This record gives sequence, C-alpha cells and structure tokens, in this order.
Amino acid sequence: MKSQIILEAHDLSKVYDMGEVRVRALRSVDLKLYCGELAVLLGASGSGKSTLLNILGGLDRPTSGTLKYKDHDLSYADDEELTEYRRQSVGFVFQLYNLIPSLTARENVSLVSEIAVRPMLPEEALEMVGLGDRLDHFPAQLSGGEQQRVAIARAVAKQPEILLCDEPTGALDAQTGKLVLSVLEKVNRETETTTAIITHNVAIGGLGDRVIRMSSGEVTELEINERRVSLDEVEW
Repeated sequence: MKSQIILEAHDLSKVYDMGEVRVRALRSVDLKLYCGELAVLLGASGSGKSTLLNILGGLDRPTSGTLKYKDHDLSYADDEELTEYRRQSVGFVFQLYNLIPSLTARENVSLVSEIAVRPMLPEEALEMVGLGDRLDHFPAQLSGGEQQRVAIARAVAKQPEILLCDEPTGALDAQTGKLVLSVLEKVNRETETTTAIITHNVAIGGLGDRVIRMSSGEVTELEINERRVSLDEVEW
C-alpha cells in the first residue's frame, strides 16, 4: 500500500441551491489519495461520487471543507490557480469520449500535449493504449472502445500526477470495457500515476488497491485489497 498522500479532502460538503430546495450532494467527506495507487470509488447513481471527482479535479468548488494537493491548499484557489492545477496535474477520462470529430486520433491527443509542461509525444501516448496503428483515423472511423482509448491517451499525454476517471466503461459492453480497464491499469502500473476510477459496477472494485464506497453523499466504507484481482477474474 502506498503511503505518501498526494490529494487529501477533509470535511468536504457540497450543497446545490435549486430554487427553494437545497440538495446536499456531499456530506462531510474525508478522503486521501496516495501516490501511485489505483483507487475505485463505488456508488449508485446519485451517491455523490461524480460531484466528489469534480471537486478533486478542480472542476468545482466545495461549499465547505478543505482540499490539499501535496502542499497546496486548493480550498480557496482562484480560477487561475484551479486552471493551472487542472492543466498541469490532473488528467480526466469521462463516460463520453469528448473527441473532436474533425481531428484525427493524433491531433486530438496533440491538443493536450501542446499545452503541457512535460508532455509525451502523441504517438507515444497512443502506442501506450494500443493504438499506434490508428494515429490518423478520425473518431468516426474508430469503435467506441478505441475512442475511449484515444481519450485516455489524451489524458495521460501531459503526464499528470492524478488521473480521474468517471464511469470510463459506462457506455461500453463487457468485453470492450475490460479492454479499457486493462489500459487504465497499464497506465497506472507503468507511469505510477495516481488513478481513481469512479463506477457503479461492483465487479470493478477488486481491480484497485483500495475500494471507497459512497452512499447519499457520504463515504460509507474504505476497503484495502490485499491483492488486486486480474481482469480475467472479473465477472461483469
């Protein structure tokens, strides 16, 4: 188990005001992510896991509580500081691939590598996800799983220290989903990028170093896996 903390949330709460209704999306969440680990955040729809990911990634701010990245307190960071944090330190993978249809795989990845401080070559990132022979294909020429792998290559090309994945297999069938998970596992193993996978799929939990279970905006259980299971052992 990794021991050095890279990201730490304490007493995080998020409240949305919707007219006369106040929705508590997060309730006093404490969470630590460790350098190089693969963590799986499990929870049903509406459990608050995506809200938590958005705050951890600097896409949203908590209503209360603190968030620290290494020695940096992000709790009161302004827009410019959060933009810099997202740009340099965090990679995102979402259920929707968000590729630009008019750009090739290589060009989609280049969008990120051009703004990063120490990027991989787009070709190198695409080779890592098994698409070295699809560099000049457009999204419409790729399957759903291949498009998601391009999205992963785009996220890792800037060599972030944290990779946040929100339901990365949610739009994929079991076979393709396992292939995408194998790519995320490979990235975590080979680059030692701290990786958090958010999912409602309980079967995925065994792939992580830790399982963090959420319900009704709260972390309800933390479980350390003594052994990460292989994808062959996962029953979808």
